[in-house]
Amino acid sequence: MNRFKISKFKNTTPKIAKKDEWISNIRAGSLACQGNHIKASSKLVAFNTEQAGGGILGLSSVTPTADGHWTVTQISCHSDLVTDFDFSPFDECLLATCSADEMVKLWRLCDPDVEQPKDPELTLHPDQGRLELVLFHPTSSGLLAVGSAKGPLLWDTDHQDAPLAVLEEHGDLLQSLSWKHDGSLLASTCKDKMLRVFDPRAQLKAVQSATCLQNNKDSRSLWAKDDLLLTTGFDRMRNREVKLWDSRKLASSLSSVTFGTSSGTLIPLFDVDTGLLVLAAMGDTVADCFEVSTSEPFLTQVSHCLTDASTRGVATVPKLALDVMSCEVMRVLQLTDNCIVPISYQVPRKNSGHDFHADLYPDTAGVTPAMAAEEWWQGGNQQVQRVSLHPDKQPKAKAAAANRKPAKTDSVSGDSKVAAHGCSTSSSPLSTPSSSAAASRSPSSTSGLSSGFLPSPSPSQGAKAFQNFLGPSSKFRHIQGAVTHRDTHITNIRDLNLTTPGECDGFCVNRLRAAVPLGISGGQVAIFERFQPGRLPDTSLPTVQNSVNVADLCWDPFDAHRLAVAGDDAKIRLWRIPEGGLKETLTEPELILQGHTEKIYSIKFHPLASGLMVSSSYDLTVRLWNLEDGEQVLLLSGHQDQVFCMAWSPDGKLLATVCKDGKMRIYDPRRSTAPVQEGPGPEGHRGARVVWVCDGKYLLVSGFDGLSERVLYLYSAVSLSSGAVASVAGDVSPSTLIPFYDPDTSVVILTGKGDTRVLIYEILPEEPYFLECSSFHSPEPHKGLAFLPKTECNVREVEVAAALMLTKTSIEPVVFKVPRVKKEFFQDDVYPDTSVCWEPALTASAWFGNINGQHRKMSLKPADMTPVSQAPKEAPVRKYMPSSFYLEEKTDEQKKEELLVAMAAKLGNMDDPLPQESFQGVDDDEWDD
Repeated sequence: MNRFKISKFKNTTPKIAKKDEWISNIRAGSLACQGNHIKASSKLVAFNTEQAGGGILGLSSVTPTADGHWTVTQISCHSDLVTDFDFSPFDECLLATCSADEMVKLWRLCDPDVEQPKDPELTLHPDQGRLELVLFHPTSSGLLAVGSAKGPLLWDTDHQDAPLAVLEEHGDLLQSLSWKHDGSLLASTCKDKMLRVFDPRAQLKAVQSATCLQNNKDSRSLWAKDDLLLTTGFDRMRNREVKLWDSRKLASSLSSVTFGTSSGTLIPLFDVDTGLLVLAAMGDTVADCFEVSTSEPFLTQVSHCLTDASTRGVATVPKLALDVMSCEVMRVLQLTDNCIVPISYQVPRKNSGHDFHADLYPDTAGVTPAMAAEEWWQGGNQQVQRVSLHPDKQPKAKAAAANRKPAKTDSVSGDSKVAAHGCSTSSSPLSTPSSSAAASRSPSSTSGLSSGFLPSPSPSQGAKAFQNFLGPSSKFRHIQGAVTHRDTHITNIRDLNLTTPGECDGFCVNRLRAAVPLGISGGQVAIFERFQPGRLPDTSLPTVQNSVNVADLCWDPFDAHRLAVAGDDAKIRLWRIPEGGLKETLTEPELILQGHTEKIYSIKFHPLASGLMVSSSYDLTVRLWNLEDGEQVLLLSGHQDQVFCMAWSPDGKLLATVCKDGKMRIYDPRRSTAPVQEGPGPEGHRGARVVWVCDGKYLLVSGFDGLSERVLYLYSAVSLSSGAVASVAGDVSPSTLIPFYDPDTSVVILTGKGDTRVLIYEILPEEPYFLECSSFHSPEPHKGLAFLPKTECNVREVEVAAALMLTKTSIEPVVFKVPRVKKEFFQDDVYPDTSVCWEPALTASAWFGNINGQHRKMSLKPADMTPVSQAPKEAPVRKYMPSSFYLEEKTDEQKKEELLVAMAAKLGNMDDPLPQESFQGVDDDEWDD
């Protein structure tokens, strides 16, 4: 390989901002701790101060206010020194802090010009002494790495009473922690000069370790590209050095760079997209930029920047906040004694400021977590979806994640004013604190480690009041999707049909079996029994021979053995599947419906009446069929183009359609064959789906806007002509989001064929209409997701939805759970009485005779469970003992000993650097002058 290869970043130039662009009038702290003293999200900047012994953090914004100035405020975090803090990569307002007071806290911050919360959203109480480091996981929500004096801990904030894992204890003071960019490995450096690499899900001990540091002074570790690890520290002569390691072979370094002698710790900042590394030392006025490569030369210097003041800390601004039109590839914030100085690294290009240079900006990690902490702990390796930095492809800002119609000015309440000033309204990746202690979980056992952690305190009244300012939140916001054990999968499915029409869900399921179209001539459909999982034989299986290509298919909701299949020949065939499944190939259907003149789009059974079906076709008609006599009964007209989707109302009276002609229509078939309502639909013409929500008061439509972005629209069912009352913008993808709506919980679950992400919202009949919940990510792109009846959910595990996911070669069950503490009780707030949807309320003839009906309801509560609403109330636990308790228990000698220990602590650590070590010296040759 050419070692003199030309890099597009070789001319990257640092540009120090003008003084009027500095964040000034601050009082930064010069405190002895392992953190970087400053951190930034795409919106906020937090930094250490000397006030209150370092327990107060300063807070400002990344960008100035409208008048060009920065507002600087403070937030009182801890009763002792804040040793480290970190912003969540998925929530620009969520800050984690750790302190010498032995606590970890998570804060939901607001804009600096708004009063900050006085209480944290979450407090963790490790019994590990002083805490030194805290770090969010790069791909999972709610997962923290916490560094104590004894070693690293992993913590799932949804299980606050105990750590997820307690990793191997280190031989001395922990100095740094770093997650690998894919979230699989954790690296640490320690005062015992060891570099350790952990795979926490495999074992609690380090999988790789070596003596990689020559001096026990402060060090840092950082993951670079691929499997490369970078460390900064000191050699035996106290020269600062940077080394690059292969994490799989720590016996010797791949490359190293030595700097001059100084006592200041080198802080590394790395951008994985460009490979640029910035090094700045505490107390220095220099910032060096290198490019890191996976082959020689591994480290190439790009620039050398002299700053105006000494460095107290440095941080990078997230890529999504960069000025890409100015070819800014990296921005560093330098913390000095009384200001924060932005340093912009830009690549000189022609037409800079006018054109977007795509070669400088590969797609970067987005802000949506790939999975939950529990899913990661169980072995998930999903990666955060990457997004483009092109300005035209940036998502449009939506208030509270929904593009609602603006409210009248005179009706804005105090709550909305708080939101308007920047308090985050996104759903937190944290669940409510647990009231019971649980043991720490190891990779092989859920009860193998003793954690010694205290129960987390319940939220204070102040925190609850602050939450009220943020607006409504969903009880399902922490919903967790998970693929069940492999033993429940149906595998080795071959010849799957990957080209089913966009109007088809891809496959269909009921409580007994799944029907899957195959890509074999003759329109064959495979039938798989749900309760016969395992690997299918390599030989051919008996199938349903439909004769022509399958356009759509669905099971009769009232007859688990009847399957309806629509074909390209404009016919609908109904097949009778024998008890126990197919033993031989079926070639003769039970019934054939004929009437359409062109290919059929989709078919739907009536939700209440047995033997009633509706179909849509390329002939631009919608037809209703009575299966009791096999005849067409009604023909609905009015469509000018392809009918994308049809949906029956919950009471079975109305039929809604969404059409390629840009219109939505509602029919009352028994009154008129023409639509009773008509209104504008989605702008895009690539496909759409419609479903009734909120007891039939609204219609939820998933479609595309004029820019081919996927969008969710909410329409009032009584006023279609008024247009959408709310919308939520999504991403750019060719597949239409297919919605599943649960009327019991008002939760809608959406995904598209070929997607890996499943979106979840709770739908409200009033503003803000959409409440976003945690999303689920499948291990690989799926071909469809079909949901089972509510009775298939395990209420003991608080499952609110159960589905089957079709992949390229398998069918895998997926369950969606709501995290709850008291699982021994029936969660009656989550499980209202549900409809017995597998029993018909009336017949097709009765429905056509203008008779209406409704399903009877049933409770999902097992006989041996008590509703949580009737659970006995727990007595409140006193958080702190009264001062008299401590005074009465201690003797004078004990008090004297405590006083001496406290005074000794004030004197500081003998290993801390002396003040004179931070002074600037002169080179030997300068003495000759």
